[in-house]
Amino acid sequence: MTSQSELILEQNLVNQLAANGYDKVTIKDENDLLVNLKKQLEKHNNKVFSNSDFKQILNHLTKSNNVFEKALLLRDKFAFKNDNNELVYVEFLNMDSWCRNEYQVTNQITVEGSYKNRYDVTILINGLPLVQIELKKTGLELKEAFNQINRYQKHSFSANTGLFNYVQLFVISTGVNTKYFSNFGNKKPDFKQTFFWTDENNKRISKLEDFANTFLEKCHLSKMITKYTVLHDSDKMLMVLRPYQFNAVERIIDKVKNSNHNGYVWHTTGSGKTLTSFKASQILSQLPKVDKVVFCVDRQDLDYQTAKEFNAFKPDCIDPTNNTANLVRQFKDSNSKLIVTTIQKLYNAITREHHLKTMDDLKDKKIVFIFDECHRSQFGDTHKKITQYFENYQMFGFTGTPIFAENASSKNKQNQTTASLFGEQLHSYVITDAIKDDNVLRFSVEYVGKYKERENSQNEIDIEVEAIDTQELLQSKDRIEKITNYIIQQHPIKTQNKTFTAMFCVSSVDMLIKYYDLFLKLKEEGKHDLKIATIFSFGANDEMISDTDDYDSKDFNEVAEKEEVYNAYHKRDKLESYIENYNKTFKTNWTTKDSQSFYNYYKDIAQRVRSKQVDILFVVNMFLTGFDSKSLNTLFVDKNLKYHGLIQAYSRTNRILGDKKSQGNIVVFRNLKKATDDAIALFSDKKAKEIIILKPYETYVKEINEAYDNLTAITPTFESVDD
Repeated sequence: MTSQSELILEQNLVNQLAANGYDKVTIKDENDLLVNLKKQLEKHNNKVFSNSDFKQILNHLTKSNNVFEKALLLRDKFAFKNDNNELVYVEFLNMDSWCRNEYQVTNQITVEGSYKNRYDVTILINGLPLVQIELKKTGLELKEAFNQINRYQKHSFSANTGLFNYVQLFVISTGVNTKYFSNFGNKKPDFKQTFFWTDENNKRISKLEDFANTFLEKCHLSKMITKYTVLHDSDKMLMVLRPYQFNAVERIIDKVKNSNHNGYVWHTTGSGKTLTSFKASQILSQLPKVDKVVFCVDRQDLDYQTAKEFNAFKPDCIDPTNNTANLVRQFKDSNSKLIVTTIQKLYNAITREHHLKTMDDLKDKKIVFIFDECHRSQFGDTHKKITQYFENYQMFGFTGTPIFAENASSKNKQNQTTASLFGEQLHSYVITDAIKDDNVLRFSVEYVGKYKERENSQNEIDIEVEAIDTQELLQSKDRIEKITNYIIQQHPIKTQNKTFTAMFCVSSVDMLIKYYDLFLKLKEEGKHDLKIATIFSFGANDEMISDTDDYDSKDFNEVAEKEEVYNAYHKRDKLESYIENYNKTFKTNWTTKDSQSFYNYYKDIAQRVRSKQVDILFVVNMFLTGFDSKSLNTLFVDKNLKYHGLIQAYSRTNRILGDKKSQGNIVVFRNLKKATDDAIALFSDKKAKEIIILKPYETYVKEINEAYDNLTAITPTFESVDD
């Protein structure tokens, strides 16, 4: 593309937007901005405001200079008494019919704050500057435009009346590359939170001209502001949906409005599924034809996290269901349009006789079910019961790892897939898409322990041991000791001296106990100072909650089958002793003897892992799905994993967090190379391995050494870097 100056880009963009229906207006400074604002608000509200009326309106608009608070004011109407003592309502933005707003474009507005600044292109909606576009000439880095906006935010957006703090979206472009992002306000700006727009097939629309025709189209831009910008209440910040999130929600809404069909969304783990599902749930709950939206999670440990995140987007929009009776009350309450619950409690609500009197009145209501992970428990009797009970329902599932024929487990001699249960795939955004967009990190996978090739091992500590069979090999005391010592040695390296945290997943509770006891023993001997914690199920078959169990009424003394009572009690006693150590370390008072206390222990561990108070979390199954911690960067694996289970587990490590976190570290003590390759091929494509998996560290060292040798061969007098 021919290099274009900022001026040419600016003029071309203004002319293009004017041709696309924007009114082109000249606004030189803030005085012009205020005069125009009065005219546009009068036009939008079909009213004439006196000077004193407009003064009241302006006082209302400028009573706060906080970006989040201004976003709230923008979305609400203002009532005041006019000169005739009549009550007048002013609408600043039509939230429901988003196309029915007044659109203008201008450029080179001058604002004097601590510095005199001229802004490139401003989009005004109803007279308020809601979109600011910063341009840099072709060939410059896009980040220069991003940094320019940050300077404006620091020095001039808050100046005078502070109307530029009403900006909801920023656009930055060099003509060739164009991105958008929400107004960070007082939050620390992060270039990684800027996004390319894409089409439904995740193809980038990066040229400014194409971006202006799609993203900046008047109705679409209004929809992004009114429907797809979320006000995150707990962080007091604005969040705008990414294109794949937008496209997924739009497809779901279309299905509900125009059909009775179900469907599922395949968005890779770590791509922001909670925000997507919240938006889908929120918009669907506002449709007149929908009586209830029920967001279903698969386990109680996800119920709390999801409800907390939903309430962060909109305070008190969800009353977390602590038991089945509470869920039934929410179903009965006509004002409770959006419900978050576990699939287990939903099963109880429609199968237990004492609940059916209430639930039967809802059988024919229009209920939309959204499933957080559309496999696991749904692939059983629960899914069947739900579909048989409700008569006017639609189901939509979100998953980062769909069940295909290749990774389906046989039940009742029939392999059930995501498609067989949920129907059409509505949208996909796979792990390679997320890596390309810098939404998740790549993995660095290291396989440790060459049992038959000791002489070729590259590891300082080789975990080779001798054994009669595989089981004896894996449970060998020598092997466990060698792996333990290896983890102790590698932990500071992998976590960058505890800048990050780690998780260790093992094959069974019995194996976890062996590892954990050894870690405790070595800590007492002064061999390490790692803070460790664990949580696991201690009932029969290591399952805390079955498909039909009610978590809240669970009597953990009666979990085990009779023939396994001793083993279950042993596991519980061990976990109780580990929790006692945890209580001493963190001055808490959790226990397994009370279900609510045990659940609170789960939540406490999750929080301490996120805040880096726990160095290594030991798990069997819990925390390997549905748990997000940006500070977690390493997973040690002594467990056979495959397909969706493998990708889910690995993905605990690949959340984005600053420049120091460059990849998710996976250290595997089993031969999972083929399983890893197969999982990557299934959930992306066969050519994706080089995109997803970084080359081993030793390979990079070898390449650097070879490059150095080649350089010294060309230039014999070349001195070493150390010199």
